[in-house]
Amino acid sequence: MTRNFTAAAAALTLLGVPAGLALTRGDTRVVMTGTLAVALAGLVLLTRRWPLAVLLFTILTLTAWRISHLIEAGWLWPATAALVALVMEGRLWTAVSAAAVTLAWGLNWDIFVDPHGPDWVLTRVGGEALWVAAALAAATAYRNTLRWRTEVAHRLAHDERQRELEAGRRRAEERVEIARDLHDVVSHTLAVVGVHLNVALDAFDTEPDEAKASLKLAQEVRGRAMTDLKALVGVLREGALPTLTGLDRLLGQVREAGLAVSFNEVGDPVEVPAPVAAAVHRVVQESLTNTVRHAGGATRVVVTLRYGPSDVLVDVRDDGPAGSSPAPVTEGHGISGMRERVAALGGTLTAGPGPNGFTVRARIPVTERP
Repeated sequence: MTRNFTAAAAALTLLGVPAGLALTRGDTRVVMTGTLAVALAGLVLLTRRWPLAVLLFTILTLTAWRISHLIEAGWLWPATAALVALVMEGRLWTAVSAAAVTLAWGLNWDIFVDPHGPDWVLTRVGGEALWVAAALAAATAYRNTLRWRTEVAHRLAHDERQRELEAGRRRAEERVEIARDLHDVVSHTLAVVGVHLNVALDAFDTEPDEAKASLKLAQEVRGRAMTDLKALVGVLREGALPTLTGLDRLLGQVREAGLAVSFNEVGDPVEVPAPVAAAVHRVVQESLTNTVRHAGGATRVVVTLRYGPSDVLVDVRDDGPAGSSPAPVTEGHGISGMRERVAALGGTLTAGPGPNGFTVRARIPVTERP
């Protein structure tokens, strides 16, 4: 119920009562119809605060005017606005009960107290019953539509909050994973540099050439580590989730889930920078996880890694029926997350169903060495 609604209902009542009395061959005297119209329209303006009281007072007013023969037609239809207002307040059964009692009273009056012919009673009282039923049905449908829209908006807002909470949780997990990656890179680099420095220190006096070679190797390791750290920091800013964990345990888990896994590795992975290796491993992990969870008809998955001089190609294919894999591609299935991780390193990723199953393919450039 709004002010605009009550104002519109009052205006319709003000115009509708004289028009309705004229159409039903009721009282057409200006004083009577005008007074009743103004009184009922004024009552409608109060429905926002007292809807039930307004309805009852309106029905009693109409009943009194009919019994006093001040008007010759209409037991209930002039109270249509009040009935609709009560329905909009959520009191449908109250409105139905009040309408039924009033119509029953009017039927009894027109048959026994102030007798009229069957055709007259059927036309007047029956017509009012149909009109009121239609008005209540329309008001109920409109209110249910408004409630449905409100419920949908509420669910959308709730889902959005849930997505925000989930995104926050994922970001926290990302920070932990990236911290582990940074720790691995730093600790490995310091250990290797320490070994070369010890060799150089021991051979400094007796074998200067070997000492120089060890220092040169330490410098190269340091340079590679700096490149890896810069790439990891860049991935951190992009919100990716790298990991340096090997694939053996993951492949074993997938095999335990009932899938035959074929793993093909072409090229030399030794020179692949840590951030690229982390992205490669995570793409394989997410792809296999999606296959296990969503590709219900898949029995086999083929993982291929190709290490080239300028990039690394990751190809994961399952043999599930077309459409059984996670399509359409959505962030909820991890595809968008993989695409962001690969893009953070300058690569590209495609994923989608094909004629023989679902395919994930990523191409990640190898970080240029200093």
